[in-house]
Amino acid sequence: MEWFETIQSQFERCFIQDDRYMMLVKGLGVTIRVSLLALLLGVVIGFLIALCNLSKSKILRAIGKVYTDVIRGTPSVTQLMIIYFVIFATVHWPKWIIAAIAFGINSGAYVSEIFRAGILSIDKGQTEAGRSLGLSSAQTMMKIVLPQAIKNIFPTLINEFIVLIKETAIVGYVGLMDIQKAGDFIKSATFIAFMPLISTAIIYYVLIKILNIGLGKVEKALRKSDIR
Repeated sequence: MEWFETIQSQFERCFIQDDRYMMLVKGLGVTIRVSLLALLLGVVIGFLIALCNLSKSKILRAIGKVYTDVIRGTPSVTQLMIIYFVIFATVHWPKWIIAAIAFGINSGAYVSEIFRAGILSIDKGQTEAGRSLGLSSAQTMMKIVLPQAIKNIFPTLINEFIVLIKETAIVGYVGLMDIQKAGDFIKSATFIAFMPLISTAIIYYVLIKILNIGLGKVEKALRKSDIR
């Protein structure tokens, strides 16, 4: 039973002593806050950029193309550090909000393509029908096209949110104590790698699993409404 005693000893050193488990609890809270705010910003930015890419205006299309090309063509960690250490260097906002803005900008480039594909998947006849009823272009988009597009792209948006949660593991570069950084601190303090790394992986897995289950139920509800 030596292996069991070793695991028990390592567990106590990593999580019980000095209440180190609280690092992981606080890190989980940071990860969730950053991810949720980044998702909200990413959806708003993505929708606006998608409209730019679908616009008849050459200027708006150029803005949308440059944005998506630059954001998708550079590493997210580089974007995070530029936004934190350069753009918001003199702004005294909480670190997690600045990090969420960085991830929201990054996610917006990918969400814009998701929205664009979803909008283009709706038959043009739907738009023509809306206009024939006297609706403006904006009203047709918001009341007819967009609700159908969201149902089509919802699974892809779920995947983007999952990717976003895992990408936030790099917020430690700007001094934030997320799940990954908490695990690194425990590893450094105890010189034990197995327990902190495995616990970090388990927390991410459980978080994403719960998210999958919850959003999966939402997706089923949307499908049922289609059948009715």
